[in-house]
Amino acid sequence: MKTILFATSNKGKLVEIREILRDLDCRVLSLAEAGITSDVEENGKTFSENAEIKARFFAKESGMLALADDSGLVVDYMNGEPGIYSARFLGRDTSYDIKNHYIIGRLAEAVGPERSARFVCAICAATPDGRVLHTEGKVEGVIGTKPKGENGFGYDPIFYVPELGCTTAELPSEKKNEVSHRGRALRAMKDSEEFRKLLSELKD
Repeated sequence: MKTILFATSNKGKLVEIREILRDLDCRVLSLAEAGITSDVEENGKTFSENAEIKARFFAKESGMLALADDSGLVVDYMNGEPGIYSARFLGRDTSYDIKNHYIIGRLAEAVGPERSARFVCAICAATPDGRVLHTEGKVEGVIGTKPKGENGFGYDPIFYVPELGCTTAELPSEKKNEVSHRGRALRAMKDSEEFRKLLSELKD
């Protein structure tokens, strides 16, 4: 079976990724499963730049076709924060429960459209010889007034999608993968002719 690397150690994210890519008929390894312990500084200024930095680095490190994402929550009332710093917001080791309540507190005076936000995900695929492909997915919503839901991870409990009438943490995994920013970006990648061509070059 063909094998690709997804540059993440986030178990929650990996579950989503494998579910979305399950019809590719290939193994998706995490960094830990590939035995990779090295890291790279994400010093890009956009989601897309950070995704490419990671994909290029780990493709060379592993000798495999590597995918990487950079994703985060963009809150308009907070001038786009936490944005590309979503994972590091308030400190990388700070719990998302604390982060979520902090954001709710920052928006205490915000009403209606002022609470607008979006999840953004940039995906980059890179080969060891330096070829890269990019896709991006977004989902629009608002910041809720309190966390709701037990599914998902990260900022999902405070991200309310009006047309669905719930937060992304209240969605069953199949529905979340269908509408999420990561799901949209990954489907765009796996459905692209360029990515299919890269997969066809891999040996079983």
